[in-house]
Amino acid sequence: MEYTLEEKYKLIKEDILKQTSKNPIEIAKCIMHKDYINIHGPEHHYLDGASFMIAYKNAGGNIDIEKGLEALKERTIKMPGAMCGYWGMCGSTASLGAVLSIIHEVGPLTDNHYYSDDMEYTSSVISKMSKIGGPRCCKRNAFLSISTAVEHIKNKYDIEMELNKIKCEFTNYNKQCIKDRCPFFNKSCF
Repeated sequence: MEYTLEEKYKLIKEDILKQTSKNPIEIAKCIMHKDYINIHGPEHHYLDGASFMIAYKNAGGNIDIEKGLEALKERTIKMPGAMCGYWGMCGSTASLGAVLSIIHEVGPLTDNHYYSDDMEYTSSVISKMSKIGGPRCCKRNAFLSISTAVEHIKNKYDIEMELNKIKCEFTNYNKQCIKDRCPFFNKSCF
C-alpha cells in the first residue's frame, strides 16, 4: 500500500503514543519495521525525533507530548527528502535538533545556553556523519542522531534514557549499505 507523507506522520504519531520504553533506538527500530516506513525517506524526519521525544518523556523529561509532537510535525513536514545529499544537513539530525528546541522552548531570538547547546548537538552529529561518509542511509543516520542526543541530554541535563549497543537490522533492505564502514553494521544479518 502507498501512503502519503501526511498519512505516515499520522501512523507514526499513533504508534509513538503507545510506547512506554525509555530507549529511543528501540522505539524507532520497532516503528521502522512497519509497512508504512521506507528504508529511506522523509518520514524519518518525524519518526526519529518523535521516538526520542517519547523516550525522553518516559524517562522523566518534562514535555507535553501532544503539543511537542504537533510542533515537531509542523517543523519536519517542511523538510524535503534527500537533505543530506542536497543540503549537506541530515534530516534526522535536524529533527532531533528541533526536538531539543521544542523541549527547551528555543527560538531564533533565544539568548540562553539552550540555543548554544542545541547547536553543539547538531554540529557534533554532522561531524560524526562527515567522517563516515555516504551514500545516505536513513537508518544509520537515525541511530547516530538519536544515540548522540541521548548522550547529550545525559551530559547536559542529567536525564538518563536507555541505550543499548546498536545493531542494524536493515542491511539486507539497503542496496547502498556501506557495511563495515557503518558503526552499526551487524554482520550476523548479512
